[in-house]
Amino acid sequence: MPSKRPYVSPLREQGASRTRELILHEATRLFAVRGYGRVTVADIAAAAGVASKTVFASVGSKGDILNHIVDQGVAASGYENAMDGLLALRTRESVLQALAHGTRIGNESQFSVHEAIRKALPVHEDGEALWERATATYRAALREAALHLHTLDPPPPFSVERTGDLLWQWFGPTSWRVLVAESGWSWDDAEETLYRTAVSALG
Repeated sequence: MPSKRPYVSPLREQGASRTRELILHEATRLFAVRGYGRVTVADIAAAAGVASKTVFASVGSKGDILNHIVDQGVAASGYENAMDGLLALRTRESVLQALAHGTRIGNESQFSVHEAIRKALPVHEDGEALWERATATYRAALREAALHLHTLDPPPPFSVERTGDLLWQWFGPTSWRVLVAESGWSWDDAEETLYRTAVSALG
């Protein structure tokens, strides 16, 4: 006789999924506030209201948790989808305005994720590769935007590569963090200033 397939309860699966999401949410918050090196699995378990063994069973080790946070951040960024609308724009100002607003939304919504990753870099065994994985899609989108800007008339007064570097300088995560987190600017003021800086420089 064929063996019976094990029964999987949909409610149990939903509960496990919610527990996993809660663990990752609390881990992101703790990493962003305290720093990766100062947070233990026991800390994450306590914040999520579960046992440490549940954290290991659901998500894995602290390193596994950080990897999940990176993957979730990349998936939630929406940079690739945002490029579809941007590539239809036909003026330099409208492209830069879309970049300023789109990267603002991404950085604002993913701020805790970026902080969690950033604070892990000094103590992570392969921090450079971690940051590269976390930002590769983001940077690729800005390179694509640079290519698009060079199809418009007039093109920027730089090479495509240098234009991409400048877009990363203006609209990458570091600029947003310096203005908002370190200098206390509002997201609105940062967006407007970065947009005007880009328009002036690429004038």
